[in-house]
Amino acid sequence: MEGEAGRGDDLAPLVQEILSAIPGGCTWLVPVRDEDGEVVDFRIGATGEQGRDIYRRGTARVGARLRELYPSIVDGPLWRTYSEVLATGKPGRLTDYTYEEKRTGVVARSLFHVNVHPALGGLLVWWERVDEHQRRLERTELLGRLGWAEYDLYTAISDWSPGLYRIFERDPAAGPMSRAEQGAAVHPDDRGLAEAAWQTLDSGTASDVTIRFRLGGSVKHLRILSEAARDADGTPLKIYALVQDVTARENSRSEIERLSDQLRKREITALAEHRLAGQLQNMIQPIPRRPFALAGLEAVVSYLPAESTAQVGGDWYHAQKLSDGQVALAIGDVAGHGLGAASGMAHLRYGLVAWLSIGIRDPGTLLAHLSNLCRELGMTATAVVGVYDPASRTLRWASAGHMAPLLGRAGAAEPLGGAAGLLLGADDRVGYPVHVGELRPEDLVLFYTDGLVERRSASPAARLGDVRRTLAESSAEPGEVGLRRLHESLRHASPYDDTCTLAVRVLT
Repeated sequence: MEGEAGRGDDLAPLVQEILSAIPGGCTWLVPVRDEDGEVVDFRIGATGEQGRDIYRRGTARVGARLRELYPSIVDGPLWRTYSEVLATGKPGRLTDYTYEEKRTGVVARSLFHVNVHPALGGLLVWWERVDEHQRRLERTELLGRLGWAEYDLYTAISDWSPGLYRIFERDPAAGPMSRAEQGAAVHPDDRGLAEAAWQTLDSGTASDVTIRFRLGGSVKHLRILSEAARDADGTPLKIYALVQDVTARENSRSEIERLSDQLRKREITALAEHRLAGQLQNMIQPIPRRPFALAGLEAVVSYLPAESTAQVGGDWYHAQKLSDGQVALAIGDVAGHGLGAASGMAHLRYGLVAWLSIGIRDPGTLLAHLSNLCRELGMTATAVVGVYDPASRTLRWASAGHMAPLLGRAGAAEPLGGAAGLLLGADDRVGYPVHVGELRPEDLVLFYTDGLVERRSASPAARLGDVRRTLAESSAEPGEVGLRRLHESLRHASPYDDTCTLAVRVLT
């Protein structure tokens, strides 16, 4: 037994050097035996720094015993797997192993796949955490109304993600729909489009179509992006598809067109036009009546239509807690008024939500995508997009021809420093520089459209000075009082342009 321990000690530096170079991290366990040769514990002989456990411990664990480090696994299924692999010399794998911890500061339940291999008189163990990946995937699919599918052309076997079952309103226990079932669910008017998509794949080109399906007594608009994986001879082997439920977007577009027809025919009174415009505005971007919480922030929104017109403007905002704990903040203005501007506003908001849902977090990249969308739609707009990290209290933001956000701090107010890029839709090759602001508890940040500062009764510079003074005074107020005061002080409609503001307070 002493010889076995000594051999482990001799090998430990070499194993440690090897494991330190392996991405993801493995751990080498050395058995600890009693006087009768029975295994009573395992000692960590070596581990890579990248293989940190849920307590964020790396190589500091070397030399420690599992009974001390992880007492809850003793005599459990994982412990038995270790003992069996050591006794038989055959590798073992424990899937969907749940590790539970009752101490504070540690995730209570974590899910792992654990691979165990005999090595050098001990065990080489690799823990693969799967719950965080599954959680990110599920949240991304849920937020983006997304799902993916793989179809093997040789075996005719399909694999669906949980999001796709949700989109097709199908019980996962029933398995993926067959091609015949999917074909039967396609709206009769779109069957030719579905067949054209398959022909596009046969030609070697990716397919991107929106098809209507009749599911659960309703009609859904599903955007399907698919491509084929081929062998060296060009023969297709698999079909990969990404599906997004765009029913809400299509319905909104149809509703906008319907309302546009009503206005063009002029069959309603001026009062009804006001009511119709208000309904459309609320459909595209409902305005919360009260302050609402985001991750590390408290936010309040105001939208004031121009006093002199019943037309809907192109001002818009977005404030959303993202799946990774960050917060997206944006405000913008589509050129023009009327239903065309409102339609453009809807496209920009929906586009921003879609790109955020697939994990894009760089404000400059998000603005570049919005600019390309504007060029495709033949419109121009301005916008500011920011992503706030509550852990570091940093705000990364970029501007496309829009006024920089204003920062109110302890009785003073200044614009956040940073140059603006060209307005959206101006140039498909333009870049948008990203600026970083360090925020502090009780800071107030104000995003706004030009209706707040452009008045015929005063110059924009004078009006901006008034806004900055209001923001400075509000930032000197304690807690939520300052945010509410700022919100009430800026609620003055412009006679000639819509006004939208998004104000946030940094929480302690």
